[in-house]
Parts: sequence; structure tokens; C-alpha cells
Amino acid sequence: MAEIKDPENTIIITLKDGEVVLEMLPEIAPKHVERMKTLARAKAYDNVCFHRVIDGFMAQTGDVANGNMESDFNLRRAGTGGSEHPDLPAEFSGIPHDRGTIGAARSSSPNSANSQFFINFSDNHFLNRQYTVYGRVIKGMEHVDKITKGEPPANPDRMITVRVAADVA
Repeated sequence: MAEIKDPENTIIITLKDGEVVLEMLPEIAPKHVERMKTLARAKAYDNVCFHRVIDGFMAQTGDVANGNMESDFNLRRAGTGGSEHPDLPAEFSGIPHDRGTIGAARSSSPNSANSQFFINFSDNHFLNRQYTVYGRVIKGMEHVDKITKGEPPANPDRMITVRVAADVA
């Protein structure tokens, strides 16, 4: 078990195969970290699907507007929405997009990240300084590796629950 050093800045995602523990980086991207904690505390990420999963690249999720719907129509729309909160300004840094890092998904505008994020399956340094890195997997990357692939997957995996570690008894 990875040691949780700062429970207030640690996220626990429950997947079908087990828990994934994320160490957040508030000193690097405070607005992105705060947004993820806000949405986790509101349980907005619960049951949200991984709508874009590319083998050897990344697994994207976090469309709280469309990604928790069961209908085919909504699954086709997954990846097009965000949350009720305003978009976030880019918080680019020198932290590389290494395997296991968490990046903020966005449109072509650097300041359009909202609720969606991706977990890198491999080192994706071509993304450096173009997408905000705001966390990293410290436990459970083997569960991330098992997420069903596809754009979108025919039967997508979901985040069962997403919680701030400080809130878990």
C-alpha cells in the first residue's frame, strides 16, 4: 500500500478491479486540484465512464454531464461535457506527462479544462507544457492498465466512486 502523506490532497478512485490512489499536486496546479476535490466531494464523478481509452496512450474520463448516463445516446456524447463550474485556466508546468500522471483534458483552447481528465498509460512527453499535470497514481496502476479500450469502448468501464482520502473513514 502506498503511503498517503496528505489525505486532503489524495484521491481514491474505485474501479471494477480495485482502488487507484492519486497523489494530487496542489503546489503545481492548485485550481485543477481544487476542482477535482470539489467534484469528488459532490460525488459527481461516481459512475462516470472512461469514454476514450487508447492502448499505450491514455484513459480519459470525467465528463460529469454525460458520462454517467447508461443510454447509447449519452455514451456517444460522453467527452463533450464538463461540470456546472466555469472552465479553468491552464496551469502548465515542467512536470512531465510520465506514466501514471493525471492530465487535464481540454478542447483546443488551453483555458478550457473543466472536469475531464486522463491517466497516462505511458510516458507522453509530447503533451508536456500543453496540458496541465495535477496528480499521479501512487497505487493501483495495474487497475488502470485493465480499463477497457476504445473510443468509446463498446462497454465502457466506470469510476465506481471517487473520494478525497481525508473524507474516507
